[in-house]
Amino acid sequence: MIGFLLKKTLYDLWDNLPRLVLLNLGFYASAAAPLLLPGALDFFPPLAWAALVLGVLWCCVYLAAAARCVRNISDYGIFGFGDFFRGLKAALPSGLVLGILVIIALFIITVVIPFYGSWESGGVFIAAALFWSVAAGIIAFQFYPASGVRLDRKALPAIKRCFFFFLDNTPFCVFCLVFAALLLPLSVLAGFLVPGPAGMLLFHDEALRLRLLKYDWLEENPSAKRSRIPWDALLIDEREKTGHRTLKGFIFPWKE
Repeated sequence: MIGFLLKKTLYDLWDNLPRLVLLNLGFYASAAAPLLLPGALDFFPPLAWAALVLGVLWCCVYLAAAARCVRNISDYGIFGFGDFFRGLKAALPSGLVLGILVIIALFIITVVIPFYGSWESGGVFIAAALFWSVAAGIIAFQFYPASGVRLDRKALPAIKRCFFFFLDNTPFCVFCLVFAALLLPLSVLAGFLVPGPAGMLLFHDEALRLRLLKYDWLEENPSAKRSRIPWDALLIDEREKTGHRTLKGFIFPWKE
């Protein structure tokens, strides 16, 4: 299943490269606010903090709207930028919740954990517990944008589904986070144009979409063992739709 996930993500990324690059450029333009404005407004700290918070919230709303675009790619379709702007309104609630979660996580990492870590006795254990709690949250919430699109647009149900998905698919979730982290150096080499944030959103949407196939199968086979999912059978249609390409087909598709 993981091999097919990587293959399909690569194919979809390549086929929609210009659209994903533009999505990434839009995100970087959005990220300029929380990265640059606080420093420019340091003469008035409350305004600098407001710029930082509002910038983070807007970036998360942007990612939530972009997640609705990459879903079309995962579903063997395409998207236009009219779809992005139409999706902004629908993405606003989930994006704001994501932004609040990011701000809380950053506050815990930069303020709370160092505070407890500085205690001479007992603080290290509290700091360690907070660290691993945040780590578990990051592993679970990596699927929050995709979950908000595919499973439930309401924030609280989407959060619950993320944790359920993490608890039921822990090794898979850890793999997805590690793979997403490995995409960062590749993004740096490509000038942050690809895969970038849009490519990571696409990977996570592909991962959630394919992994959810097992729940449809378990619903039809309630007595089956959860550890023995027939992925080869479940992915037959997906493999037919995705097809196979050679290296020549990637570079010169018209010659295939």
